[in-house]
Amino acid sequence: MSDTPITPEDDAAKTTRHAADSAAYGEGSIQILEGLEAVRKRPGMYIGDTSDGTGLHHLVFEVVDNSIDESLAGYCDDIVVTIHSDNSISVTDNGRGIPTRVKMDDKHEPKRSAAEIALTELHAGGKFNQNSYKVSGGLHGVGVSCVNGLSKWLRLTVRRDGEAHFMEFKQGIPQDRLIEQRDGFEVSPMKIIGQTDLRGTEVHFLPDLEIFSNIDFHYDIIAKKLRELSFLNNGVKIRLKDERNNKEDTFAFAGGVKGFVEFINTGKKVLHPTVFGATGEKISEQGTTITTDVAMQWNDGYSESVLCFTNNIPQRDGGTHLTGLRAAMTRVINKYIEDNELAKKAKVEVTGDDMREGLCCVLSVKVPEPKFSSQTKDKLVSSEVRGPVEDVVSKALTDYLQENPNDAKIICSKIVDAARAREAARKAREMTRRKGVLDGMGLPGKLADCQEKDPALCEIYIVEGDSAGGSAKQGRDRKFQAILPLRGKILNVEKARYEKLLTSNEILTLITALGTGIGKGMGGDDFNPDKLRYHRIIIMTDADVDGAHIRTLLLTFLFRQMPELVERGHIYIAQPPLYKVKLGKEEQYLKDGHELDAYLLKVALKDAKLDTKVPGAALLQGDALEALARQYVLAKNVVERLSSWMDVEALRAMANGLALDVDTLEAAEQSAAALKAALHDAEVTAEFDARTDKHILRISRMHHGNVKSSVITADFVHGADYEALSTAGATFRGLVGEEAVVMRGEGEKQKEMRVGDFREAMAWLIQQAEGAVARQRYKGLGEMNPAQLWETTMDPAVRRLLRVQIDDAIEADRVFTMLMGDEVEPRRNFIETNALRAANIDV
Repeated sequence: MSDTPITPEDDAAKTTRHAADSAAYGEGSIQILEGLEAVRKRPGMYIGDTSDGTGLHHLVFEVVDNSIDESLAGYCDDIVVTIHSDNSISVTDNGRGIPTRVKMDDKHEPKRSAAEIALTELHAGGKFNQNSYKVSGGLHGVGVSCVNGLSKWLRLTVRRDGEAHFMEFKQGIPQDRLIEQRDGFEVSPMKIIGQTDLRGTEVHFLPDLEIFSNIDFHYDIIAKKLRELSFLNNGVKIRLKDERNNKEDTFAFAGGVKGFVEFINTGKKVLHPTVFGATGEKISEQGTTITTDVAMQWNDGYSESVLCFTNNIPQRDGGTHLTGLRAAMTRVINKYIEDNELAKKAKVEVTGDDMREGLCCVLSVKVPEPKFSSQTKDKLVSSEVRGPVEDVVSKALTDYLQENPNDAKIICSKIVDAARAREAARKAREMTRRKGVLDGMGLPGKLADCQEKDPALCEIYIVEGDSAGGSAKQGRDRKFQAILPLRGKILNVEKARYEKLLTSNEILTLITALGTGIGKGMGGDDFNPDKLRYHRIIIMTDADVDGAHIRTLLLTFLFRQMPELVERGHIYIAQPPLYKVKLGKEEQYLKDGHELDAYLLKVALKDAKLDTKVPGAALLQGDALEALARQYVLAKNVVERLSSWMDVEALRAMANGLALDVDTLEAAEQSAAALKAALHDAEVTAEFDARTDKHILRISRMHHGNVKSSVITADFVHGADYEALSTAGATFRGLVGEEAVVMRGEGEKQKEMRVGDFREAMAWLIQQAEGAVARQRYKGLGEMNPAQLWETTMDPAVRRLLRVQIDDAIEADRVFTMLMGDEVEPRRNFIETNALRAANIDV
């Protein structure tokens, strides 16, 4: 309560303010968001975060899930997901195709096709009854319409009943809608673009940069999802193509969830050869049929890997199906251990945590109308699922243990060993507490702590060695930056239990400094990520082999023992600059080659002029010349990026103004003839690709005695990369005359050069900039003094940090097992396979 007196003037002012607030919040403040406007206004409600990549990739999964639902209904067995060179995504399936007929009712004016309604209306779809889909991942009819609303453009092609139908949307709004009179109504059907023998739906979309902070898709994130779907849906072939680097994978895994468990355990030492599997259908108390499919196998590791799915949708937060599984496991295995007196001999009591050590499990359920905690479906909350899952697993696991006594003995011995280790860890933890090591009473003497007490504002640099640690301590901002130098290489924790970790002084120092404790799943439950003292943990090591090894050891420790810190985005890697440039008295640090190119362009354009010698054209300089230069660089970068898989001469021809059209066979043949005339020693043919139902241009030329072939697809011609090339061609064609002169500098220092085109002018300007700039390749942290370390790597205003995130947990687990585990052969094969890719190795 406040003791400040309130005067009449205060009352009058308060009354006036309340009146103003009431006027501001009146009936006009209540808004109704029409159509997809709600999705664009609050995208996070529908797809998750739009800034960290989760929402971006969720768009792909929403479209793929529709194709998988067609597979569950028995109509689709081939799905192709393509990441195009302009970061657009297309998903093509051979299902039934979204209905294209006009839905005749009195609610829509003009009457629209069913496909248009599905893509433009929330809560519109074919999954609200069980006639079209018995089970499906889609529930609310908002998935693909969300994708449409959050895309710069979306192109829908439906192949159905022998006809190919097409419709384009921009930010969710239909384009070029046809209006016809039918049965006395105005209708807007999809446009028929031709006849076809294929069947299915193709959705091609480009995420909108007005919504997303970036649209750079991660191949590994999409591959992880498609791999899961392939295992969970026997008989479906899913192909993933990345046109940005010509990478391609085909996922056609057999074996169901058992095969999935075997894949996850690849490279690990499994304890029992027979994978436990249980499949069954049970009718819940609510009368719905719940199908359960689960597989389990233990390995000699210490971490748990459990994947849960409902109707093929993953639940990273588990839910009622996981609760049922764990209840059944605990009851059945505990009973087996008690009946055989296995724990009694070891004088320990077994808990549920002990059973999960080294466990690899995949649990998949099919539920007609599942309930999730949110649209992102991260947690299953359907209460009726637990009972059927528990029943199926209990019966099958009891039979498995009885029928496979050797496997049962091995599994239970592993669990009892885990209980014994947990008890030993408890005693070790109590001993360390008595010694005051992990009780939080004191911080390590090495730690140079910061003054700030709010963890959200604090960060800690984990630095290699006392020397670099000394520089970091002097160069830091003491208010919010803490420094922890580590001496030498920490323990490799890949094959170490909890009690062994407590023998490593460096690991104890790190645990104490972070403040989270340790022990979850490792013999105790002391680990609490909410007690983290610094919300940014920054690994800063030298740029040499030893530094990379120390960084890997630290990441192994964090990934295995504190995975929640990685999942919450607390782990970062410092990114020192690669270049130091000097122009006159001005010095600047640059992160990489891209920044160096941008800096050289900026220097090149300073005091630059281009006299095109075109009658009536003005002298190009300042903003006008800079805009042209940036357009030129954009097209040049497109050519360089795509030249690894597309004919470079063809790309340059497009950048010089050659227009292509492959929408029809006649147009494709004309484009092929024009392109062939522009190329040297190459054959160009127009072909019809029956797999995609589109025309392509195939370019073939001899290369070292072999025919090298590349294709130009219709998707590329309609994409952003072709647009950048063709725009550049239209801009620069005829821009520069034969006697053009480029100049740089002022007065007596001015230099000039006669050029034939804009490319020659830019090359000369860049050459002049390179001659004026002193450039130094930076060698890492070891040579930096405190001031340089602050300026380049620690100052929040200019530094670059690489946040550690897990795109594919299964692949990350496999890599850590291979690189840091006991098996030598997989590591040797990896090194031999990837040795030629290594660059800039500083030993």
